[in-house]
Amino acid sequence: MDDEPLSDWAKRRDAKIGRLRAVPLVSGDGPKGSHLNPEAPRAIQRWNGYTWEPHGTAANLAETQRLLHPRDEETPTVAAPQPHPLRAGRGRHRKPRPGE
Repeated sequence: MDDEPLSDWAKRRDAKIGRLRAVPLVSGDGPKGSHLNPEAPRAIQRWNGYTWEPHGTAANLAETQRLLHPRDEETPTVAAPQPHPLRAGRGRHRKPRPGE
């Protein structure tokens, strides 16, 4: 059996601290899969390194996705280069002209 160094295990465990998960708040034996009951409310839990602790609630699956996976709203800093149109009469496999 390969034993892993304790420091590697501790780094892997500490990387999970702060991770969020959603737990559906469905009573009884009803379906618990998010795709089966997308309108069910969910409890948001956060991993503190030892146990899952309450973090908040979400009204439905769409709100849960926004909380768990926020989108980056950054605008690109470099504009994309404009494509150069092909010149007429040269076809798809045109030869580049001098200076191109």
